[in-house]
Amino acid sequence: MRLLIKFKSDEGFEYSSINNYTIQGFIYSFLKRSNSFYDYHDMEGFKYFCFSNIFPVSDFKKGELKNLIISSPNFKLIKVLEKELKKRESAYLGNYPVKIESVSLFKPKLERQFITSTPIVLYKDGRKNYYFSMKKTHDFQFFMDRLKENALKKYNSFYDEEYYFEGNIFDRLEYGREVAVRLKKADKLFIVIGTLWKNLEKFNMDNKKFYYFLLNCGLGEKNSLGFGMLNTMGSLKNA
Repeated sequence: MRLLIKFKSDEGFEYSSINNYTIQGFIYSFLKRSNSFYDYHDMEGFKYFCFSNIFPVSDFKKGELKNLIISSPNFKLIKVLEKELKKRESAYLGNYPVKIESVSLFKPKLERQFITSTPIVLYKDGRKNYYFSMKKTHDFQFFMDRLKENALKKYNSFYDEEYYFEGNIFDRLEYGREVAVRLKKADKLFIVIGTLWKNLEKFNMDNKKFYYFLLNCGLGEKNSLGFGMLNTMGSLKNA
């Protein structure tokens, strides 16, 4: 399930002034207002939500309409966010005041072809905080194996199942590019390495529930920081 938030800024500022931590903090600020998710930020384990970049991708101008999409396989979480957002006409995105214009719920349609909306992040070595880099290793099989392992772990954790399948998670892939995302939190700079993909295709979806989960939860790691968000190819063609 997905939530589309439309808002306007009360002042002009650079697009780079807002990063993934800013948007994540915006989401948690509304979850904290609810009885069900007030301590969600402090809970261990997967958070099962993802979000898009703010679009259009351009500097913020006073009164200009911007958009943000939040997705999650947890329907209750999305409904709580919808309820809390609709209670308020204004909010803060980091240090910047914004006016919430509209909040709408929608269900994405599952198709066999996906495209990354935000970079897929995977650890090469999580203990050393070392990210997988296609440029450095060109190890495509490691990417495929780790992507499948992470997806199954999240899916089974969410549904309390022991689902597994043989073979690769996707049958056809078209690589886009690798990106280094600079994030700043509490005056500390972090660099996250991720990959963008033009096409991630599964010919036969034996378990549509699994792929619909990925569409809503995201691929790879750091989904709750906005990484690994997916769209379907059809949704872009119809946009």
